Amino acid sequence: MPPHERKDSLPARFALPLWHGPCYNARAMDDQTWMRLALDEARRALDHDDVPIGAVVVRDGEVIARAHNRREIDGDPTAHAELLAIRQASAFIGHWRLEGATLYCTLEPCAMCAGAMVLARLPRLVYAAPDPKAGAAGSVLDLLNHPQLNHRVAVTAGVLAEEAAALIREFFARLRAQGQK
Repeated sequence: MPPHERKDSLPARFALPLWHGPCYNARAMDDQTWMRLALDEARRALDHDDVPIGAVVVRDGEVIARAHNRREIDGDPTAHAELLAIRQASAFIGHWRLEGATLYCTLEPCAMCAGAMVLARLPRLVYAAPDPKAGAAGSVLDLLNHPQLNHRVAVTAGVLAEEAAALIREFFARLRAQGQK
């Protein structure tokens, strides 16, 4: 079944306004354009006081999944934007292998999310800001290109890094000003 016909078959938990409008189907879009969509998704996390991290999965020039952090609102420590987007993309294509897909994320993935990318056989990751405390795409460790794992993920780092980092810095500055961690 072609991808454009599958959007109505997604589980209810993925009921987001997805893939509408001509900009989501433009094959000429570049990494910065897709990353801007991930940044838009990250801002949605602010609506429920989650860390503003967003992810978008693109395949054949089309957004097939998008998500933002939902740890606070869902009370789920695994509700990272990347993991939610991977689950949504797999549901959309009807298979666990994300062949031909690129995941755009506003922050370097943690070990859990990087492990999920390897397991999903994601071909490519593009991320914005590095995570010097928990990054598993090269900052702290590199799970995405570990020689003992059975899959490697091509990584492009630093796309709109300053914009993504500023969003996260502002979020934590606001929390500190409110006396929260």
